[in-house]
Amino acid sequence: MRRFFREMNPTLRGFLILALISVIIVVLNLYGTLVAIGMLARIAFFLAIAFFLYLVWRERRSEIETWELRERIVFYGSALLIVAALGTYFWHGFHGYDELGFIGVLACAAFAMVRVWRDRHSYR
Repeated sequence: MRRFFREMNPTLRGFLILALISVIIVVLNLYGTLVAIGMLARIAFFLAIAFFLYLVWRERRSEIETWELRERIVFYGSALLIVAALGTYFWHGFHGYDELGFIGVLACAAFAMVRVWRDRHSYR
């Protein structure tokens, strides 16, 4: 039996594991637990993103401090806007056109950060 699962297609094996977890949740009526775990996972993911951004900032802060004031304001403001948008998404969630606005805010803020970064690192 062990050899059967080891040689099984990995995608099929993954779907079988997901189906088994779903059956266990339905049979044991663990919907509330699933919601609680989902909320904890959202919080953990948000904290992981914030921690990653902090580590990137800490590694590059001496270089960023040499930039002009306008570039620093745009860069830090965009980073704060991304964190705030992700925080509101994880806190409230978005539906309909709010999701489109959320993606637009993330895209514009990321574009501003990348643009400032590339302007400072173009060696012309």
